[in-house]
Amino acid sequence: MKKTLSLLFVLCTTALLTAQEEPVTLQPVQIKGRKKNTKELYEFKRHAQSVEVLNNDDLNRNNPAFIEQSLNTMSGVQVDKRTQLGGQRIVVRGYGNDQKFNNWGIKIYYNNMPLTTADGTTILDDVDFSIVDNIEVIKGPASSQYGAGVGGTVRLYVKTPAEEGLSIEQKTTLGSFKLFQSSSQINYKNNKTSMFLNYGHLESNGYRLHGASLKNFVSYMGDFALSDHEKMSLFLGYNKSYEQVAGQISYADYYAGIDYGNSAYLKKNAGNDLLSTRVGVSYENQFANHFKNNTTVFYYSADFTRIAAGAYEVSKNPNYGVRSVFSYTKDLNANYKNELRFGTELQQSTSLISNYRFTGTDDNNPLQVSNIAKASYFNYTNNQFSFFAEDRLEYQPYQLAFVVGLSANKIKFNRQDLLALPGLITDYNKDLSFSKSFNMTYNPHIAVQKTYKNQIVNLSYSYGYNAPTAATSFISATHQTNDGLAPEKARMLDLSVHGLLFDTHFDYQVAVYDMQIQNKLTQLSAINPQGGAAYTYWANTGNQQNRGMELSLGYVYEAKNNSLFKTIQPFASCSINDFRYQNFQTQLGSSFTDYKGQLVVGVPNSKYTMGLDFKFQKGFYLQNTFHRVGNVYTDFANTHSVKGFEQFNAKLGYQKEFMNKKLTLDIYVAGNNLTNQINYTFLFLGNSINDSDTGSNYPAGVATDVNPGAAKAYYFGGIHIKYAL
Repeated sequence: MKKTLSLLFVLCTTALLTAQEEPVTLQPVQIKGRKKNTKELYEFKRHAQSVEVLNNDDLNRNNPAFIEQSLNTMSGVQVDKRTQLGGQRIVVRGYGNDQKFNNWGIKIYYNNMPLTTADGTTILDDVDFSIVDNIEVIKGPASSQYGAGVGGTVRLYVKTPAEEGLSIEQKTTLGSFKLFQSSSQINYKNNKTSMFLNYGHLESNGYRLHGASLKNFVSYMGDFALSDHEKMSLFLGYNKSYEQVAGQISYADYYAGIDYGNSAYLKKNAGNDLLSTRVGVSYENQFANHFKNNTTVFYYSADFTRIAAGAYEVSKNPNYGVRSVFSYTKDLNANYKNELRFGTELQQSTSLISNYRFTGTDDNNPLQVSNIAKASYFNYTNNQFSFFAEDRLEYQPYQLAFVVGLSANKIKFNRQDLLALPGLITDYNKDLSFSKSFNMTYNPHIAVQKTYKNQIVNLSYSYGYNAPTAATSFISATHQTNDGLAPEKARMLDLSVHGLLFDTHFDYQVAVYDMQIQNKLTQLSAINPQGGAAYTYWANTGNQQNRGMELSLGYVYEAKNNSLFKTIQPFASCSINDFRYQNFQTQLGSSFTDYKGQLVVGVPNSKYTMGLDFKFQKGFYLQNTFHRVGNVYTDFANTHSVKGFEQFNAKLGYQKEFMNKKLTLDIYVAGNNLTNQINYTFLFLGNSINDSDTGSNYPAGVATDVNPGAAKAYYFGGIHIKYAL
């Protein structure tokens, strides 16, 4: 393996000495099918592995705030959420559902700024999805460009206006559960500047008891041409988000369509209160005709208050760093073209977190906490370093390309126990401070890519890794650093074909893959050696093999001579999964249980989406989406499964331009779950099966693992007005 890595470094270094960069190019073609295909083909070719894209039209098929409805139309992607508008957890190719909260093992970006912190976790509650223009999902490990992440990389793009001049626009939506959304935006563009200022407001009582949401967003983005070869971008965001949390219910109540919430959460007024600021400054310099650099400096700060069933937590979480990418391309001769990208991403998070445990014994005072000796007050400093290079050599007569990339990644943590100062707290006879550093990890990516007309065939072999977080690297109950904990590693073989047929009206993407995950990180229970209640800790439980097939199809029929229809657009996506544990063991005391061959929890064996859209000559449109999720297992032994469900959504609207295109109007009504299907949005999985909370309204021994979705149809309607001044 060391020889292979050394060879890769030599190849990348050699390319640097002879190469220059400009973007991966596609053959000139006017795509007459779905609008997303131009970017999708470009990203698929550039990343040399499976990539799928949602553009602005796809995101507005539903309410952009219901981001799970949009992303779940992708093959190989599922989105869970704990509340109506927050707590989203993205799962790609069966990876990413191991955490009860937030995202882990999936790298997420906002333009060129990482939303994923140096600790490896991502919170999406404070993201204004109404201004997101398109979303790109790179499926499987993409470490050679984006560092840590076994499941994949998700990129959210925000764009400044493309139309010249000054314009204003207003989006207003009303709906079920007292949903009210407003987005007010001012746009401006001239030959050197493009910018917008947006204020977004979002509130809802939610479809669950104690399930309200309230969000406010202020966002500014500007692109500036400093000279003929220099550009700068600035993003400023201020976000306030509050999500009430109703907690999990039992399986019996879920199947009966009963949801009174979980009193362990309700009586504490559980919820997540998040105030955040985000700043990103990007500078692009075209040093020479084919050599450029794009560097982004970013800062994010979040003040987070969390009230859960068992704890009250307050934290301050600044995260800052830099991402810099150089691009260099050169035609070596008439036949060979070489393209190189190389760069670095550096991050540091310095969190200050206090956590107080509820006693759960006094219903008259549900917020009563234990003595401060049982609390925690930590100062974290987490660092993540990534250095990467990827080279693409193309033999142009055959349109045959060879891609080789490599990243070097390192993560380290430091935690200081601020309650351990001598004499501060009586009987606090412990110090939970620790430092942990993981060895530099090298992750290669190799691909062979053949382009034929509008078809691209890609065979890739990718490595990825996912390090434990600072919180999982220490066993609080035993006051010990979890020294035996190793990062997860993944190897993925991916064969993908993406193309256009029938004069580019028909698009398809098919992929088969085999992803081997080693050192799987799992939360386990253990018997307290000092007596008392059992505790949880994280361990490497073995290996996991995710094999699957993904298919996406779309067609645009242009009814040129039809007086009724303008276009008819059917589309479909399908995922077929065979995800199984290999050499996978858990331990309770001295007892080991082997789950070799069992299906992975939380991921359906099949998922598919079908859509049929109509655009009418007079400006009306109708969009229909049917989504089906198969059964899932929720325990390692595969003794408990949760039934799959279907969702049918539809949207009817009218879109028209007036006053010589100065005024644009879009008015619509829409409904989700129109067939009134019982469904869930989040499951507690694995060793958390039979989860229960002290003080809940359920008897001891009754598992409460389900966050239900809206069991009845719900509706919303809105108007979008844009006026050019």
